[in-house]
Amino acid sequence: MAEQQPIFIRVRRELISFEQPLVMGILNITPDSFYAGSRKETEKDIAERCMEIIAEGGRIIDIGAYSSRPHAVHISEEEEMKRLRMGLSIIKKENPQAILSVDTFRANVARMCVEDYGVDIINDISGGLLDTQMASTVGKLDVPYILMHMKGTPQTMQDNITYEHLVPEVMTYFSRRIEELRAEGVKDIIVDPGFGFAKTLAHNYELMKHLEDFHLFNAPLLVGVSRKSMIYHLLGGTPTEALNGTTILNTIALQKGAHILRVHDVKEAVEAIRIVEAVKNGITK
Repeated sequence: MAEQQPIFIRVRRELISFEQPLVMGILNITPDSFYAGSRKETEKDIAERCMEIIAEGGRIIDIGAYSSRPHAVHISEEEEMKRLRMGLSIIKKENPQAILSVDTFRANVARMCVEDYGVDIINDISGGLLDTQMASTVGKLDVPYILMHMKGTPQTMQDNITYEHLVPEVMTYFSRRIEELRAEGVKDIIVDPGFGFAKTLAHNYELMKHLEDFHLFNAPLLVGVSRKSMIYHLLGGTPTEALNGTTILNTIALQKGAHILRVHDVKEAVEAIRIVEAVKNGITK
């Protein structure tokens, strides 16, 4: 298993340690996310999903109001904000202490979520490339930032999947973007290789094979493979049938040093962490 130096991020002026990996539970308040089971649009469903994430051991709730599946329908900034205001109001009422991440590539949306609802982390699939104000905005907001690799937009990314040398190109992207983010005052950066975003099936498995390389950046490493096409395009079936493959890939990612698992199925991810940690460190009780 990968040996790493201790890594921390600041959340609410407190240090969060990744001595043991954390689980980020997905909350999609969209009508068109790729996995139908994750779509939560009513107040009751959103509240129940938040309680489920926490009860099953999730440390972070990642709320998204803009579907980033391939060829997703584009929605306006106003519509994204409207959905998030509704969802965040419910979360703050039901789970005021939960660590919240918002999945958005828009700087104005990020600002609203942090300033009006106390969101703790910005999760940007575009790495700041779809909104040139994102880096400076996050720097001013002084919150952790999840930097993901993607080419193009959700609507065009699968038409933009040509690489001469995949892993070196993705590594170069992170090197440049981290430097640019630091220059804008972003202190806490989490790296996400972007499984399924502008990647072929072969690209996704090559990234997983070389996942340890991303520890070069001395930053928390997030892996999001939950129920994605890299599983069911290899094994057959649909997202609904991809839980077993998800758990296998999450286990491999943990063995390669992943710090955060972004998942639909929190209980299974927490169990994978417990087993991998037991093998790594032994059982003391």
